[in-house]
Amino acid sequence: MEREEAERLVRLHGQAVFRLAYARTGSREDAEDVTQETFLRLVRTGPEFQDEEHCRAWLFRVAANCAGDLFRSAWRRRSRPLEEAEHVAAPGEDEEAGEVLRAVLSLPEHYRVPVHLFYYEGMSIAQVAQVLKMREGTVRTRLVRARAMLREQLKGGEERA
Repeated sequence: MEREEAERLVRLHGQAVFRLAYARTGSREDAEDVTQETFLRLVRTGPEFQDEEHCRAWLFRVAANCAGDLFRSAWRRRSRPLEEAEHVAAPGEDEEAGEVLRAVLSLPEHYRVPVHLFYYEGMSIAQVAQVLKMREGTVRTRLVRARAMLREQLKGGEERA
């Protein structure tokens, strides 16, 4: 793969890959490692893509696999995986959006990743299913359950305030 093409793809998809990696790992450092590994694999393999959507789906699939590899590695020991994410807010983010982000990051990973891809990356249920290699019905079910969990968490926050 040509250097210019790789740089273009990093500029175009780098933030989205990082966001997915962060949603999957809950750690900025791990997300940076996953993002770097994803683009290294892109450069090493130099796959041919049909279009930008195919490229994006490939990058998301590789990022999801790299994050999974990270959790399966023998040296990996995680005592509190989302400890860091409790106080994370994007620059200029209002308090309500920060609360929603914290609620999303507190979801179990198998709910958090489909929510991220569907709502934050704007992927369709079919695309999410393809990236995560699961049935569309499974994606729908996880989205419904995640919304219910988020609704309960956010409703609980309103009652405490």
